[in-house]
Amino acid sequence: MVGSGSFSLERNQLSEITLTVSDENMVSETAAMARHLLKGTHPKTSDIEVQVPLELLHQAEEEKRIWNLVLGSIAGISLLVGGIGIMNIMLATVTERTREIGIRRALGAKRIDITVQFLVESVVLSATGGLLGIFFGIAVPIAITRFSDIDSYLQWWPMPLTFLISVGIGVLFGVYPARRAALMDPIEALRHE
Repeated sequence: MVGSGSFSLERNQLSEITLTVSDENMVSETAAMARHLLKGTHPKTSDIEVQVPLELLHQAEEEKRIWNLVLGSIAGISLLVGGIGIMNIMLATVTERTREIGIRRALGAKRIDITVQFLVESVVLSATGGLLGIFFGIAVPIAITRFSDIDSYLQWWPMPLTFLISVGIGVLFGVYPARRAALMDPIEALRHE
């Protein structure tokens, strides 16, 4: 006996399909195959998106690397400007203290003594700036955490490194003014008004 039947069609809409891959090396290839299959079977490709967490992670790491380069460049420029500022201050100090340098040289101070004196002054200047920077670097996140709902986390290991960098900048940019002071002719320095 042949009977008649009915045919019904049910339409389902999917909001998400999750694919799991056993090998991490196959993630990109699987995503490419899924995109290819969806492009061939789904006419509107503008309303679908294939998201791959591994690709998102790589994208986030790339953005982090770019931000690190940008912030590192800004820090380098800041160090250069600060070093030039220290050098200018020390050159002005050498000019103002020309007579003192002449008197010290006339009393028997060697060139190395004058060099060390001005190097120590530039290191003290840059070390003070480094300590102030560390103080504000600690105080600002603590204040933000205290007065807002934003949590901050301090890493303690960069602080000695930043202090050493600031002292190094003081030495590097203090050498020229110190050598300039040490190489002054004592007689000319004593005549300076």
